[in-house]
Amino acid sequence: MKLHKLIATAFGSGYSPLAPGTAGSIVGIGMFFLVNYLLTYWGFAQMAILLFDVVLISMAFFWGTCSIKKVHTIWENDAPKIVIDEVVGVWIAALALPLRWEYYLAALLLFRFFDIVKPLFIKRIDAIDGHWSVMLDDVVAGVYSVIVLHCILLFISF
Repeated sequence: MKLHKLIATAFGSGYSPLAPGTAGSIVGIGMFFLVNYLLTYWGFAQMAILLFDVVLISMAFFWGTCSIKKVHTIWENDAPKIVIDEVVGVWIAALALPLRWEYYLAALLLFRFFDIVKPLFIKRIDAIDGHWSVMLDDVVAGVYSVIVLHCILLFISF
């Protein structure tokens, strides 16, 4: 159970007394930037880094969902300290971005906007009880964020 709590709280960041979702998102974006920085520094090609990121996100989604299911036996549904979903969502938001801190900050801010406001289908997903919905609303917020960010980058490049 300790491992599931560690995963669900994103290494304890979910225990933050102030804005645990934001704390988890900050930890998540910092980890993602560091991993991508190191892979770039070690000379990995961008396509290899993208593949690594997709595998990392998929694994975090799977293990995070399993951990959420386990901790739901002792914590309430979508307890504030469960932030692995924020980590997965912000990783999706930063997927395939150029390695510049400004873009990662924009991914964090845009993800938090979509996660808090919950436009379109996010609010419907969030209203569903269960461990899958805890993760899926943040996945959709991450997808919205990455689409908006890449559209902005495409627009800027013209």
